Amino acid sequence: LLSCRLYCEEAKDPKRRSCQTVLAEALDIVVRSFAPILPHLAEEVFQYIPYKKEGVFRTGWINASSAWKKPGIEEAIEGACAMRDSFLGSISGKNALEYEVIIVIEPGLLFELMEALQAEETSSVSQLNEIMMASQTTLLSELPKETPSDANIIKGTFLINLEGGDICEQSSYKVLARPIAKAKCPRCRRYTAESSSTPCPRCLQVLAAGKGST
Repeated sequence: LLSCRLYCEEAKDPKRRSCQTVLAEALDIVVRSFAPILPHLAEEVFQYIPYKKEGVFRTGWINASSAWKKPGIEEAIEGACAMRDSFLGSISGKNALEYEVIIVIEPGLLFELMEALQAEETSSVSQLNEIMMASQTTLLSELPKETPSDANIIKGTFLINLEGGDICEQSSYKVLARPIAKAKCPRCRRYTAESSSTPCPRCLQVLAAGKGST
C-alpha cells in the first residue's frame, strides 16, 4: 500500500502527499512517546527531520489533531481488512496481484463505508483496492449474473459499531477472487496493462506528467 503510493504516483499527487503526511505524523508521535526514556535518541531523530526547526523537548508533548478522528473511517478500514483476509485466504500462497476481487455487499451501512474507499464500481487505484492488495477491485450490491455456479465465493460478516454503540449493524459480505486477464505493468507490477511491454494507463499518465514538468 505505502510503496505503491510513494513510488508509483506522481510526486505531487494527493495520494502520495497524504501518505507522506501520515508517515510524518506517525513518526512524530512515536518519537515523542519514547522521548522521556530515550531522550538522546529522540533528539537525534528530530535533528534529521528536515521540516522540524526545534528539538523534541521544545515543542511539547503529543498533540494529535482531531482531524484524524473522522467518524466511520476506522470501521471502513477494519471492514476492508476483514474482506482482504477472506480474499487472501481463498488464494492461499498465491500472488494477490494476479487476481481481481469482486466484493458483494447488500445496500446498507457497510456498503456505504466501502463506497467511501472506492467511489467507482471498479478500480485499480482506489483505497479499497490498495487495501485488498489485488490488481483490481469491483464493489457490487449483488453477484454478477455470469458468475459460474462452482465459483469459490467466500462469505463473511462484519459488525459495525459507530458513535459509541449508538449505531450498531451486523452486515454480511461475499468475496470472489478471479485470475485477472490483463498483463503485468513493467512499472508498478500490477496486472493492469494491455501488454507486458507497455505501462498501464495510470503509469502512462504519471510518466507523461513527469515529462511535462521537466
